[in-house]
Amino acid sequence: MADLRSNFLGIKSPNPFWLASAPPTDRETNVVRAFKAGWGGVVWKTLGDGDPIVNVSGPRYGAIHSSDRRLIGLNNVELITDRPLEINLQEIKKVKREWSDRAVVVSLMVPCEEKNWADILKRVEETECDGVELNFGCPHGMSERGMGAAVGQVPDYIEMVTRWCKKHTRMPVIVKLTPNITDIRFPARAAHKGGADAVSLINTITSIMTVDLDQMSPWPVIDGQGTHGGYCGPAVKPIALNMVSQIGRDAETRNLPISAIGGVTTWKDAADYIAMGAGNVQVCTAAMTYGFKIVEEMISGLSNFMDEKGYQTIEDFRALALPKFAEWQHLNLNYVVKASIDQDLCISCGRCHQVCEDTSHQAITNMVDGKRKFEVKDEECVGCNLCAIVCPIQDCITMVHQTKGTDPRTGFAYDRPYANWTTHPNNPGAHSAE
Repeated sequence: MADLRSNFLGIKSPNPFWLASAPPTDRETNVVRAFKAGWGGVVWKTLGDGDPIVNVSGPRYGAIHSSDRRLIGLNNVELITDRPLEINLQEIKKVKREWSDRAVVVSLMVPCEEKNWADILKRVEETECDGVELNFGCPHGMSERGMGAAVGQVPDYIEMVTRWCKKHTRMPVIVKLTPNITDIRFPARAAHKGGADAVSLINTITSIMTVDLDQMSPWPVIDGQGTHGGYCGPAVKPIALNMVSQIGRDAETRNLPISAIGGVTTWKDAADYIAMGAGNVQVCTAAMTYGFKIVEEMISGLSNFMDEKGYQTIEDFRALALPKFAEWQHLNLNYVVKASIDQDLCISCGRCHQVCEDTSHQAITNMVDGKRKFEVKDEECVGCNLCAIVCPIQDCITMVHQTKGTDPRTGFAYDRPYANWTTHPNNPGAHSAE
């Protein structure tokens, strides 16, 4: 049976599923409920110094739903904890002592002065928590005060503050990165140079969800006004997965441990991140949508997958997908697939024909011998797979690799050897290099 135990930076937990720094980890009551449900660890909601901040008392969340009301994306305008620092510290110490087998990491955000960081680190160390996460990602409210993303968007600041923290604490230091930046590799490199033990990503994406057209205000509306917030949930996973892979593939950061965040809703999402190099995953939106017990499905699903594949631990498949990543110019341009429609499964809805006819390559019929029938025209099909994506019946349309004969669309043999854009005759750069 698969062993899901996690050892991330020496921080041990019974599984790799941690709750991210957010409302679900704001207090002892929530965290204890989470641990009872089976979560392996938490990152306590971000602490600040000085007087507690003030959160809005109106709506804090906006959402995008699918047609069946399934939540696709969540936006929030909530800030860091609005509870007194002393109460949080007392609760953290109590929880860690009572749940010593679980990971308890504390998220921090204070003004960009070394003394502020040194002071709060000293107090947090006294809780005997497992580590700290530096919140350099919050895109609203705190960034306007020179914290959060205002630090995370400047690599020099990231390196500087990380060095301060490594200087003033013995605890592992995780740097949480903002996605609101052109190239995630630069802040990751800065964190690495500053001595970070790991990075976590992504924090939320700056966003406006929609507009209330009756009030003519961004939504959610607070006394007639709205603002930008942080976007998260299933919709951000592809963005986060790419950024995780960028750090995993970069020569300067490829050995930097990663705690992956962004849209983890199922065991498959977690497995994707681990295959791209993450050591564990953090979850927020799924817990806020379905409750803490969703971790049970994550744990059982990941365990079953690992058993089926013969993986004993998550280290057995961590980063295995990274070597398979290729930049576009290195993809095999002689690899050919064609769509194939299973007539026994087809319900003749016509969506494949419609989208191919209107937006692609006119490669699917809607009539054959005077009867409604949908067949692929190989002489027009480029293998784009849009038809398979929009088809409502799973596996009705599959993409079949062609290996024998001649492509009627191009006239070239299907079994041509690997060739990519760097040597393609249409590439002007290939000629100039000769």
